[in-house]
Amino acid sequence: MNARRCPALLIAAPASGQGKTTVTGALARLHRRAGRRVRVFKCGPDFLDPMIHERASGAPVYQLDLWMVGEAESRRLLWEAAGEADLILIEGVMGLFDGAPSAADLARRFGVPVLAVIDGSAMAQTFGALAHGLASFQPDLPFAGVMANRIGSPRHAEILRDSLPAGLTWYGALPRSAALELPSRHLGLVQAAELADLDQRLDAAAEAIAATAGAQLPAPVVFVAPVTQALEPLLAGVRIGVARDAAFGFLYQANLDLLRALGAELAFFSPLADATLPAVDSLYLPGGYPELHLAQLAGNPSMLDAIRAHHAAGKPILAECGGMLYLLERLTDRHGASARLAGLLPGQATLQPKLAALALQAAALPEGTLRGHTFHHSVLDCALAPLARGECPNYRRTAEAVYRLGRLTASYIHFYLPSDPQAAAGLLRP
Repeated sequence: MNARRCPALLIAAPASGQGKTTVTGALARLHRRAGRRVRVFKCGPDFLDPMIHERASGAPVYQLDLWMVGEAESRRLLWEAAGEADLILIEGVMGLFDGAPSAADLARRFGVPVLAVIDGSAMAQTFGALAHGLASFQPDLPFAGVMANRIGSPRHAEILRDSLPAGLTWYGALPRSAALELPSRHLGLVQAAELADLDQRLDAAAEAIAATAGAQLPAPVVFVAPVTQALEPLLAGVRIGVARDAAFGFLYQANLDLLRALGAELAFFSPLADATLPAVDSLYLPGGYPELHLAQLAGNPSMLDAIRAHHAAGKPILAECGGMLYLLERLTDRHGASARLAGLLPGQATLQPKLAALALQAAALPEGTLRGHTFHHSVLDCALAPLARGECPNYRRTAEAVYRLGRLTASYIHFYLPSDPQAAAGLLRP
């Protein structure tokens, strides 16, 4: 295996809310329309942005993170993408230098130049100063150039472009327009499948970039071949039911790939629409938005009975965040609407108007240590003693509980299963 070369950019910003996702999706759609094969990655733990990018690029989207995914696995993912793509795009997380590890750390580690997205809506020449600061704050950071977002007019774009110091490439601009912005709710962007006009928004954003800067490719980046290790077929012959619908959509593609690589067969089902479970040995209930579908979930008693019977038969269940909420006795949304659900876990949860937890987590379980993250607006009241608690590598005060009841393992933590394949297999193996 040799090193591979592929043009690549890491799309970052001075802060959250600058428009990174819109720009990344627009660039992916722009180059895809030009006939190029585009692979998109998301820096850090996120489920919603990758849904947008998968639609924009037409290819699966994976996470890159030096802690949760790890350097070796991130290197493998990039190297594989470089073998099939004409362009690699990586959407950063928060501000460029925020967090540990940050998007800047990832860019430096793999030599991917940064494209900074700056909201220029209330700015003129200061745009150039901010761009200069981002480019020069860390002298060893590869930096490509800048794109302006939410501009007021073509003349405004010219002012911002002309403010850039020498050496910074202008990558165009997007206008301030409700037709381009991606709507959001309490956990982030609205899921791609819920946006009927998503393709129109992506096409319009791509055309706006083309009109101001064209479809220019960045310089190629050299991606070094990874050292790979073969996986044992620890789940050979195991059929895993995976919940996937509008209520349960927070799934890492890498998790599904791993389960298949371990030998499992995946059977997708909908707790919202299906009357019963498929014939499976184990269940995987990922996170999502059960609070937005309370009446429909509670109004499907045959599915709830099937899940209770699965648990009573001693079969494995892995439930993460929204999947765990579905297994509680009761869930109450932000407006006070409440419903009785599966009742496998003693307790109830209530949605809050503000964020309750956001942190990376590592949980030491009997099966092994799994890494992941937590991100939720609900507060849980559960009488069950935790099997373990997560540890945060940055902010120690966040320590999410992991509950175990028979073969049921449940937590607010969204696990990144490739962080410990043996542990993943142990949780779901009959």
